[in-house]
Amino acid sequence: MDYQAIRLEIADGAAVLTLNRPDVMNALNTQMRAEVAHAVKAAGQEARVLVIRGAGDAFCSGQDLGDGGNAVSLDLERTLRDEYVPMLRAIFDSPIPTIAAVHGPAAGAGANLALAADVVIAAEEAVFIQAFTRIGLIPDAGGTYWLPRQMGAAKAMGAALFADRITGRQAADWGMIYEAVPASELDEHLAHRVAHLAKGPTEAYRHLKSAIRGSFENTLDEQLALEARLQGECGKTRDFKEGVMAFLEKRPANYEGR
Repeated sequence: MDYQAIRLEIADGAAVLTLNRPDVMNALNTQMRAEVAHAVKAAGQEARVLVIRGAGDAFCSGQDLGDGGNAVSLDLERTLRDEYVPMLRAIFDSPIPTIAAVHGPAAGAGANLALAADVVIAAEEAVFIQAFTRIGLIPDAGGTYWLPRQMGAAKAMGAALFADRITGRQAADWGMIYEAVPASELDEHLAHRVAHLAKGPTEAYRHLKSAIRGSFENTLDEQLALEARLQGECGKTRDFKEGVMAFLEKRPANYEGR
């Protein structure tokens, strides 16, 4: 696909998807949503880790209210079902680890796009805003799913009702994201995180994602059975054998990923 609203770069096992509409703070329009879904799937086949970030000063300001004319006449249900769901599922279901790197504002659906990733790493000065009630809406794009799971019902309810600005540091302290670092250190820190995953046991990461997500619905016995099955599959990989040999030989492991 000839991308117009995003950029996709793949090198050394790492894919970087950049939301590229900086003039509107990377607001999500129909074209961008389709391109993100396509690029995420492509990255899952060609890379071992995916980073999603924004161009310019913002990560993503959410829905482009000017997309398609009159915002008030926008068919929100159809847009969410036909355009947001494929994009969010592509990120959530990616077979490789996904990282959202948030350096600036992430508002509305933009905040929840970030939360769809496996890991969110933010600048301490970044802000997350569940801005929906400011225009008479409820959180969407997965917000009502991810927020209570990641920071608990009480803080999720407050963040949604008041539409407060939550800094990257607050988001990390509350468990909404994985970690926050000073803005001046974000790129270097992110590079270390990406390099670690790009050289890691990709199949183990894929099964790890399945196990952790399954735990929310499973009983203890079901989860133990799932762990056993997935661990059995990991134990058949070349990366497991390489990891054991590297440990015994006291050297860094050279994982193939697949």
